[in-house]
Amino acid sequence: MRRIKSIFILFMLSLCLFTVSSCRKTEKKEETLTDYMVLVNKQSKLPEDWESRIELVDVYTSLDQTYKVEKKTAEAYEKLRQALYDEHIIIALDSTYRTVTQQQEIWDEFLVEYGEEYTKTYVAVPGTSEHHTGLAVDVKVVKDGVIIDENDDMTAEKELFSKIHAKLAEFGFILRYPVGKEDITGYGAEVWHFRYIDSVEIAKEIMDKGITLEEYLQTKQ
Repeated sequence: MRRIKSIFILFMLSLCLFTVSSCRKTEKKEETLTDYMVLVNKQSKLPEDWESRIELVDVYTSLDQTYKVEKKTAEAYEKLRQALYDEHIIIALDSTYRTVTQQQEIWDEFLVEYGEEYTKTYVAVPGTSEHHTGLAVDVKVVKDGVIIDENDDMTAEKELFSKIHAKLAEFGFILRYPVGKEDITGYGAEVWHFRYIDSVEIAKEIMDKGITLEEYLQTKQ
C-alpha cells in the first residue's frame, strides 16, 4: 500500500530521476500494432492479443525500482516529468503495467484491508484494468521534502495536482478518472492516474472539455 517515505528517499529520487535512456526493451517487435485509443473498463476487457501488440520497456529509477511501461508512453512520461520538474514539481512513477496475476493480488489485498465496496470503487477486476495496457501510469508526488503516495493524501493536494493536470495534454496524456465522472468511468476519482493516448490534439480536446475517454469515443461512433 501507499506510504509516506523519508526525506532521504526524496533526496535520492531528486538526484536520479529516470531518463528515456534508462529504458531497456523487454521485447523487440518488428512492428507495433498498439491501439493507443483502446478502451479498457468494467464493460470492455483487455483484448486477448494485447500482449503481442505492445512493446514494453523497463524503466529504472534511483531507488532501484523497475517499472514496465509501453515504450512511447515511457518516453512521453519522461518529457512530462521533466517539464514539471522545471516548474519545481516532482512526480515519480508509483504503478504502471500490471499482469492479470498482479492485479488479482491487489484486488485480494484491498478486499482484506478495505472491504468489497471500497475495492469495487477503486480497483479493477483482473482483466479489466487499464494497467494491463502498459499505457497507464500512477504517480506519486513530492511536497516539502516528503513523498506523498497515499490516495487520500494525494486527493487532498488539489492545487498541486491542478498544476500537474494542466500539463498532461501537452504530452499526450489525459486524466483518466476525473472528479464527477464516476458514473461514466465506473471508478472513484483518481488524481494520480494518467493515460497515454499518443495524440496531443485529442488529449487537449478531452482535457479542455473535461470529458472522459468513454465520452470522447462515444462521439466518434
